[in-house]
Amino acid sequence: MPKSNGAIFLDRDGVINHPPSEERRYIRNWKEFRFIPGTLRALKKLHQAKKQVIVVSNQAGVGKKIMTQQQLNDLTLQMRKAVEKTGGKLHAVYYCTHPPSAGCRCRKPYTGMLKKARRKFGIDLARSIVVGDSPTDILMGQLAGCATVMVLSGKTNRRVASHMAHPAHYLAKNLDQAVQWILENHR
Repeated sequence: MPKSNGAIFLDRDGVINHPPSEERRYIRNWKEFRFIPGTLRALKKLHQAKKQVIVVSNQAGVGKKIMTQQQLNDLTLQMRKAVEKTGGKLHAVYYCTHPPSAGCRCRKPYTGMLKKARRKFGIDLARSIVVGDSPTDILMGQLAGCATVMVLSGKTNRRVASHMAHPAHYLAKNLDQAVQWILENHR
């Protein structure tokens, strides 16, 4: 575990992999999953720097019965294997699979997934960073007291990011650029 006892929390779609198309809405299998260029290199850098990396992602496709929990589990296993094969590591993956209508406290922007990780790994959220591609990712991080990084490789463009009521601490082109900033500013 890292000396600081902080973690790097990453959203999945739009941060690690290309987001699904508007028509598809959910990535349901490994065939549809494509890493964003530079992501595997960035995850390797985080692992080499001994940073704890945890994925936190809303995946309501399961709750909406668009995909099964097993499909999500299989996809996650393939993602983790690909990351490890290239020298990176995902220490944990947390999903909220409930639809928005369920009012679940683990669904972003609520902080339930971060709190679950904090309990399991003894993480200091004030020393952690949330990297996301949507205002809900950034709001979740801010509500938990984390530093935040908005990447422009997913849902949000520069104009939207600059007009957020509570903007991220840093705006990055993608995860690779975000990791460079993290490693330079958050030892």
